[in-house]
Amino acid sequence: MKVLIVTAHPNPESFNHAMLVSMVSGLESAGHEVKIKDLYAENFDPVLKAGDLAVLQTGEIPSRIQVEQEVLLWAEGLIFLYPLWWFDRPAILKGWFDVVFTNQVAFGFEGDSVKGLLKHKKALVVITAGGSEDYFENTDAMPLIHRPVTDGTLGFCGIDNVQHKIYFDVPGLSDNERKKILNEMVAIGQIF
Repeated sequence: MKVLIVTAHPNPESFNHAMLVSMVSGLESAGHEVKIKDLYAENFDPVLKAGDLAVLQTGEIPSRIQVEQEVLLWAEGLIFLYPLWWFDRPAILKGWFDVVFTNQVAFGFEGDSVKGLLKHKKALVVITAGGSEDYFENTDAMPLIHRPVTDGTLGFCGIDNVQHKIYFDVPGLSDNERKKILNEMVAIGQIF
């Protein structure tokens, strides 16, 4: 399968980056073809400019958006890996969705309704959080963590098979717990 991984962590030495490396290892060992979009490493501009929007409204696609959409549409499977910031994805990733998931590519209008147009076989959202699982469960905040991406973006745009995995209290994990997660990333990649 052709798999696109979109990751959004500003520190290339982060645990998120180690998770990415392990995930890629698992995917490639299973024979998947992998492309990575490291939004911070690419210095991706997450702002949908007024000029871009004006061009999109004419039915044309600005070249900077077209390049991103080509890699999105190349993929049969999508993986998103990012830290939880303010109960959501980092702004650079939210901006990537704003820029790339445009009308007539990711969704379209049919009369009074909206139809998702993405045909990916599956998507996986992997999130690292600084807080404990108990905190998110006890404050009834658990749905806030994944739903903006899983349901609000990917499901809305037509991807039916969207899974999510959340790792809690990442800053407080022991080396053994981190190794276990990295091994799990390899295994998830192998069965993706």
